[in-house]
Amino acid sequence: MIPSIVFEMIFICFCAVIAIQVFYYLFFFARLAAYKEPSVEEYVEQPLSVIVCARDEAANLSKYLPGILFQDYKTTHEIIVVNDNSIDETKYILDEYKKSFKNLTAIELTQEAKFITGKKFPLSMGIKSAKHEILLLTDADCVPATEFWIQKMQAAYNDGIEIVLGYGAYHKKPSLLNKIIRFETFHTALQYFSYALAGIPFMGVGRNLSYKRDVFIRNKGFSSINQIPSGDDDLFINQVATKKNIAIVIDPAAHTLSEPKKKWGDWVRQKYRHYTTSKYYKPVHKFFLGLYSFTLFLVYPLLAVSIIFYSWQLALAIYSVRFITQAIIYFIAMKKLNEKDLWPYFLLFDIWMFFYYIFFVPAIWRRPQKNWD
Repeated sequence: MIPSIVFEMIFICFCAVIAIQVFYYLFFFARLAAYKEPSVEEYVEQPLSVIVCARDEAANLSKYLPGILFQDYKTTHEIIVVNDNSIDETKYILDEYKKSFKNLTAIELTQEAKFITGKKFPLSMGIKSAKHEILLLTDADCVPATEFWIQKMQAAYNDGIEIVLGYGAYHKKPSLLNKIIRFETFHTALQYFSYALAGIPFMGVGRNLSYKRDVFIRNKGFSSINQIPSGDDDLFINQVATKKNIAIVIDPAAHTLSEPKKKWGDWVRQKYRHYTTSKYYKPVHKFFLGLYSFTLFLVYPLLAVSIIFYSWQLALAIYSVRFITQAIIYFIAMKKLNEKDLWPYFLLFDIWMFFYYIFFVPAIWRRPQKNWD
């Protein structure tokens, strides 16, 4: 028979886990919930270069590139599409667009870069070819949510700002997988936006990311991470972002939208590729992210044991503190990121995160694949 002291210790651990989780919600995530984008008294548009890398993306460019070309942005700007060794109709699609849009430039890459994996080489070529200091990055399978995307993203460049993080959302579909993908995207954004607001920026997403060309040149581009397939967005930001040079834009008019994976296997493989880069984060980031994930993983096992073997009244009372805090912050943050339809299911998603970590934590120790998508 297991001594009662064991279950008492488990309950104490449960209380500690809940306390840590509540700390994250109140110290970090509440920052995004309370965030109000600064009002712009005098709006000045600056010259800007939008860069898109494409490999065999003819179908996506036909569908989504017009959303970038038809932006409401009066100031000089260019759209650079780097055609990275495509074997489909990408070149011909771009040639047709260039006839109508003089600010569209296509860079044709016909050879693979040796010892540089992933998207970093084509992106580097696009950045080096850019005429303007402010760079705005997105993917070929993304479309701006509105015609004010460029305008909203570049408006965040106040004095000292060199990096602007945006939100890369996914189209809303009726499937369960779609809701899980969108919740995971929201949950990730909740962290990187909140950490940036707390002065501990650790990543951005290439679907909607902006930084100045000087930051790229000053830090010698991706030279320190060229051997890693992924990381052109999160690892680069992890290295160059500081508490003073970064801003966020959460206005729904500045979001980008992507087509989510339709099959579970495709999504799992995509997430595995993304998680292989987290091992290269700075120690302080790995500590905070690891502690949060570890305590989140423990919440429901410890809750179950405490309810069954200790005191269900005390266990539920302690859990309710986190539940209420989480419900309020999620509601406000989801509303701000235009994901409020997910809120009624947040408890189910929270339980799902226990299994999510079982599935994806092993990716941290896996050898990265060499392809990019």
